[in-house]
Amino acid sequence: MDAEQVTMLREVLSATGWLERTGELGRALRAGARTPGGLLLVGTPAGEPWHMAAHLDDESRLAGLPGLSPTLVRWSPPPDAPAHLRIGLDRLEEARRGETLLVVAEDGAPDPLLERVDDARRTGAVILALEGGDRELRGLAHEALTVPPGDPLVTFDGAQHLVSAAAGQEPFTPRRRERGLRGRLARLLETVSGPVVD
Repeated sequence: MDAEQVTMLREVLSATGWLERTGELGRALRAGARTPGGLLLVGTPAGEPWHMAAHLDDESRLAGLPGLSPTLVRWSPPPDAPAHLRIGLDRLEEARRGETLLVVAEDGAPDPLLERVDDARRTGAVILALEGGDRELRGLAHEALTVPPGDPLVTFDGAQHLVSAAAGQEPFTPRRRERGLRGRLARLLETVSGPVVD
């Protein structure tokens, strides 16, 4: 899926709520991507998230955010693989505060993964999940997005594209709001009449 296809998908989904939900997870990813190598990406034994890793790497390069380029954590990396593709599950045991662990699991996460995710959470890592209905994984995550199997609008693959694209986008930062009664009145007027154009 290229940028034009993602744009078309976003237009189709604009009124469904999917953009908001994928945007929330994308923003959490972007916020957690502070240091190079600090975004850990892991899947299940049957589904390593190669596709998501490639998209996040592209978004990292395009947005100039080196921390968004993920460290792919693999279940059984071959010993002769290049160094960046040889990172095994033991890396999750080293997860610490300031790092983010993104679990991509269309099917249920196996117990050994859930145990490692729980340990990473206890040591201070931020846990994010893109999952297909796994309650246990969702319960461990600080932020999670569920893509129900057979959803007529978004496939699990499509959700990965949308989350990756959202992670690479510059977040909207409204001007600083005034506090107190004056600020509340200004927000009320803006809601009723629309934003003030300077």
